[in-house]
This record gives sequence, C-alpha cells and structure tokens, in this order.
Amino acid sequence: MLTVEKIGGTSMTAFADVLQNIIFHGRQGQDLYNRIFVVSAYANVTNWLLENKKTGAPGVYHRITEHQEFRVALQEVAAKLKELNKNYAPLGLDLAVADAFIQQRIDQAQAYLESLVNVLASGYVNGPNILQAAREILASIGEAHSAFNSVNILQNKGLNATLIDLSGFDDARPLTIDARIQQAFAGIDFATTICIATGYTKGTEGIMREFDRGYSEVTFSKIAVAVHPQEAIIHKEYHLCSADPMLVGVDYCHPVGFTNYDVADQLADVGMEAIHPKASKPLEINAIDLRIKNTFEPEHPGTLITRDFVSPEKHIEVITGTDKVVIIDIYDPLMVGAAGFDLHLMQAFFDFGVSYIFKATSANSISLVIWQKDLKPELVAALETKYEKVTSENSSMVCLIGSNIDQPGLLAKAAGALAEAGINIRSAGFALRKVNIQFILGREDYKAAIVALNQAMG
Repeated sequence: MLTVEKIGGTSMTAFADVLQNIIFHGRQGQDLYNRIFVVSAYANVTNWLLENKKTGAPGVYHRITEHQEFRVALQEVAAKLKELNKNYAPLGLDLAVADAFIQQRIDQAQAYLESLVNVLASGYVNGPNILQAAREILASIGEAHSAFNSVNILQNKGLNATLIDLSGFDDARPLTIDARIQQAFAGIDFATTICIATGYTKGTEGIMREFDRGYSEVTFSKIAVAVHPQEAIIHKEYHLCSADPMLVGVDYCHPVGFTNYDVADQLADVGMEAIHPKASKPLEINAIDLRIKNTFEPEHPGTLITRDFVSPEKHIEVITGTDKVVIIDIYDPLMVGAAGFDLHLMQAFFDFGVSYIFKATSANSISLVIWQKDLKPELVAALETKYEKVTSENSSMVCLIGSNIDQPGLLAKAAGALAEAGINIRSAGFALRKVNIQFILGREDYKAAIVALNQAMG
C-alpha cells in the first residue's frame, strides 16, 4: 500500500521517535518501502530564518526587509543547524557530511540573497517581489536540512532511501509547483525505496506567496494528488481530540475516530488545524483519505478524515474555539432595507486583506468576528469614515462541531450550559448545514465555556 506521510517539525526534532514509531514500527524488509515522507524543518528552524510564527519575533528575513546586515545572522543559523546535527549523530547521522551539506546550502543561499539585496538597493525593481524571493530562499533551507539528515540516517542504517529535494536550488527551470513535483517523482520505483521529500517546493507561483507558513502541508497534498496513494497520513505530536485536554483534562476528552473534510475546514477556521484548508481541498476533490496520527502513540489508529463520512449517531465531535479574536460591530440607520448595503463593507475588509470567521446581522448593524492580529487601525479608520458607529471588543469564540449535529434542543442545551456557568453570550449563529454552532463570548470566559460545554455535551 503506497502512502504519503507528512511529519511535522516537533516530531522531526524527536527523530529517534520517528524512526521507532513511524518508519520502523511493525515493519521490516520490503514492508519498509512504498512510503513517501514529506518532512518539515526541525522545530524553530523556520522561525530563525523568517520570524516566529506565534510571537512574530524577527528572524533573518526581518534584517533583509529592514535593509540591515543579514550575513552574520544567517551564519549564526548555520551554526545552530550544525548544533542540531549533533543530536542525531547517535542515530547514525554522518556529522561531517551533514555539516558540509548545510554549510554549502547556507553559503549558496547567502550568495543569492546578496544579489537580491544589491538589486533591491538599486531602486530599479519592484521591492515586494524581491523580498518575496528572499522569503522563498530562506524558507527552503530548513526542510532541505531535515530531509538530507533523514536520508543520511536511513542509508547508514542500511535502507534504500531517496532524497527528493524540491527546493530547486540547482535548477533554474521555470517549473510550476505541480510540474516540479511530477518530474521529481517520475520513474521512481516506490516499492524499492523510501522517499524523503522536502516540505518546501520551488515553483514559479511561489509557494510562500500562495500559502505562507502552511506550505509544507500544501507540498504534502500536491504529492498525494500526483501519486494517488491509498492513504495520506499526517503525523503530529498530539491527537485530534474532542476537546483541548489542557483545558478539560485528559480524562474528559478522547481522540476523534472518524470525521469528514467539512469538519476539518471548520476546525481550521478557528485555528485548530488538522490540515491547512488549501491543502485539504485537493485531497477531498481527489477522494484521498487522510489520517491524523500521534507520533508518540503509534498503536493508536488516529483520526480518519474522508470525503463522505457522516456520523451514524447525532453527536458533537469536537468542542473548540479561540480567544484570539475581536468582534467588530458596524451600526448605521441607513442600513435597514438597503439592498447590498454590506457590499461596501466587505470591500473594505477585502482592501485590507482581512477575512472574517463569523457574521451576524440585524436591521441596523452587522457584527463580524476577525482575528486579533488583523484588527488594523487603518481598517477601523476606513470603516469610521463610512458608517455612523463602529465598535470593537476583545472576544472569544467557542464552537460545537460535527458531521451530524442537527438535533432538536442542542442549541438550547448548549446555551443553558453557558448560562449555568454564568457566561453571557454576546452573539451566536450557525449555517443551514449545521456542522458548526458558534458562540461569541467575552475573552475572559473562553476557558470556562469550553469546560462547561464539554461537561454538558460530552
């Protein structure tokens, strides 16, 4: 059975566990092959190269955008990567070979970046395009590093392993992402080798431009579509659970056994990504089943996500949400009865590149929930020039999500649970398909709401 499997950064960092729990687990001989592994960079490496994904702390890329000296910072990353290499020497990594590879890749990247910086300094070219190219170059380094090391370790353990370096560092051909992937895998006999592919893919459209930090899952998805495996698998450091065990306690939640791609999209919309939405769509369209597994519990089957699954029983599959949102309310007495009034409102959000995750309307107001990071003063100012009153409040959103939750009394039961916990509902809603009931609450009520709903609906 051919599988395409993605290994996340936290799991890659614990590569001894990857070897034991994923690559070798229950396999020997020919059973080790017929597998393509798409690897992320080791934990924090892409943060050093670009910026910290969670905190925004600057990396090497920031120095380039600010026209600062970047070479020392880049070489400091090279030194950190060589330090990381030492962790994998006991697993069979040839340190001299691995260090030489990453130093060569860093030096080559530095040469490319120096040329870009010089061209940028001339003022004759489009700055954003040059900076985007720099971002692509830096992003590719982390996955090339972890993929090379993985192949070296496997080969030194006597396995036939093939490096599929999709970063295109030595390939100037103007290939699209899909074309590069198709050419890279053409002619490979999957039954006789383990393929280790970089999570970054170079393409004319720019994978960072299109997908930014979700690019490794997009590469994974596009590889799966290209080779059409029996199953696509993502290995994470946790299960996809019915609720956050850190909030409700490990004894009061459980791994989700089965769900569908619609539910996966609902989860991603509030930041609980089983898979990046732009990566899940091609899998869904091509009817490729996706399994989410916990790297550190290899015996557990994980969560199987399919296109057509509907739970045979009406129940909530996941209770989740986020406390990193704000609700913006736009009030205007001219709104009532005016056809297409919100068209101009949506245009303002589009102009500032802001997507909303919840919307509710009344006769004279429209309330939208957006991510806290997207609340830009310029957006608020633009809205205030057009509408009579614009207010915003720090908020949280909690969601009841499942493939089959349309049952009488569910909304009342959930609202009652929140009321009993002393939690006021600021707004609420659900679409006709009823796969996601959303409650907008005060930010301070988020954790208590998750616990209350989990106790009432579990």
